[in-house]
Amino acid sequence: MLGYLDAKPKVGYFIGPAFPDEQAGLAPIADMQVREVMGAPVVLRDTATVSDAVVALFLENVGNLTVVDATGSLAGIVSRKDLIKATFGNPQASSVPLSMVMTRYPNIVTISPDETVRKAIGKMIEHEVDGLPVVQQGVNDGGVKPEVVGRITKTTIIKLLYDVIK
Repeated sequence: MLGYLDAKPKVGYFIGPAFPDEQAGLAPIADMQVREVMGAPVVLRDTATVSDAVVALFLENVGNLTVVDATGSLAGIVSRKDLIKATFGNPQASSVPLSMVMTRYPNIVTISPDETVRKAIGKMIEHEVDGLPVVQQGVNDGGVKPEVVGRITKTTIIKLLYDVIK
């Protein structure tokens, strides 16, 4: 109602029209590196089951889980929507491995810890996702593979904006 924040379905919250004269206060936040604001990732192995994922979603109070392989490299993402699709009408769904229902890497939007919060916001809006896994290239099993080091979500962004306008 004040015009500081607007919202779109599937996208989330973003800066509203009341900010144009005050954008100087947002520049320090937008230009921060993701590593400065990212949270700890909520990670499960690709061998975990749908049942394990549902429990983790509730215990951690998150919207999606990062899935890693045996070497700890990013394998995929599983969201609430993925779990609903997997369980709807399937009585054996609880024992299905996450590797069967997750969205697989490289079909996932990620961000580097060295990129800016502005870039993270842009990616979330462009791809209509609630959060991004923060990855850096690591060496696993002799090859270069993405290593999950954190996550940045809409909630992270809203908390940053709130600190500016409170």
